[in-house]
Amino acid sequence: MLTILITAYAVNPYKGSEDGLGWNYVFQAARSNKVIAITRKNNREHIEKFQNLNPQWNDVYGNITFLYFDWPKWLIFWKKGPLLAMIYYYFWQLNLVYFIKKRKLQFDIAHNLTFVTDWAPSFLWMLRKPFVWGPVSHHEKIPKDFILPIYGFKAYLMDRYLWLIKNVFWKLDPFLKLTSKYADVVICANSSTLKRLNLKSSQVFDMRSIASEKPNLTKAVENDKFIVFSAGRFVPLKGFDITLRAFAKFYHQLNDEEKQKVELKIVGKGPFESMMNSIIKEEKIESSVEIIQWIQQHEMANFYQRSSVFLFPSHEGAGVVVAESMSYAVPVLCFNNFGPGVITSPLSTLKVDYKTYEKNIDEFAEKLLQLFKDKNYLETERKLALEHFDKTLDWNTRNEKLNEIYKKLINR
Repeated sequence: MLTILITAYAVNPYKGSEDGLGWNYVFQAARSNKVIAITRKNNREHIEKFQNLNPQWNDVYGNITFLYFDWPKWLIFWKKGPLLAMIYYYFWQLNLVYFIKKRKLQFDIAHNLTFVTDWAPSFLWMLRKPFVWGPVSHHEKIPKDFILPIYGFKAYLMDRYLWLIKNVFWKLDPFLKLTSKYADVVICANSSTLKRLNLKSSQVFDMRSIASEKPNLTKAVENDKFIVFSAGRFVPLKGFDITLRAFAKFYHQLNDEEKQKVELKIVGKGPFESMMNSIIKEEKIESSVEIIQWIQQHEMANFYQRSSVFLFPSHEGAGVVVAESMSYAVPVLCFNNFGPGVITSPLSTLKVDYKTYEKNIDEFAEKLLQLFKDKNYLETERKLALEHFDKTLDWNTRNEKLNEIYKKLINR
């Protein structure tokens, strides 16, 4: 049995997104290997609580040794906001090498897991062991017409500022270049990463960064309504303005009887919630739209089971909710981009190419109308979603793929 050293900045079994990915990747690696997992101290309480409440996995937990590392509290008071958090992460990674060497940890392979970003380096190559980096990806910049007129100059400036920072790292950071050079395997979450990093074909392993657990559905939930569902933070990256306007365009094409059968439910919150409420009033869809504040992860199952389609016109490079939705056989209507567009089935026709803002709203609305009117079309997309999930997005497939990577490295 191999021993894998995994550095995972974010690990929390009670959260989704980055934290949930960290936990699940560590867990899947430990199903077949010994794992030394190094994460931040603030994750310890949640990890130990979850392990105590789920003793059925003690055989896997026995393969994991968690170590906790952080800077002293007096050195991290300034870590606020995404940019400063990334700076902290950068130097957290650098100090890990000293932390590992000081403890003389014995392992076969070093694997840098999170932040799932290809523009911040890892320093595990300095340990002179076979080195896996990823999965890594990034968010592309939001098209100008999809942010500036809707969210304002400040949001546009912030998006372009972050894009500039990424480009500075890609082009100028010597440690990022060394990470790309000395990584034996780079797990690329999508092809956009290949455009930004100078990688050899022998280094690249194509694997989506996200996955989800297969839900244990004891019985089908009957629902006579057409429920459009979405979830996420109310920020420009997620495109909830398009969600609302596309739904409104679809909704106002229906007769009064059909309107009674249609609902849009959104789970989330964020700084642009007031703007969303303004759009709802402007589009006159108050009676058919419900916004629910954040709920516990396990409660999301109730929404997925009752949903007809997951509307997610996000500009991001990932989207855990996409995999979760498909695990319930809920098809995803999204942009044909490097994020949700490559996560969903390549056979799905629920992908909209970027055009103008208004044309894209029209196309999303038209797709909703087709799904509502044509039950066979909806059923076909449901089957495609579930088949694609079972094949590529179930967490159990990650165990197989990680073992494939580790064994190749050792054999090499």
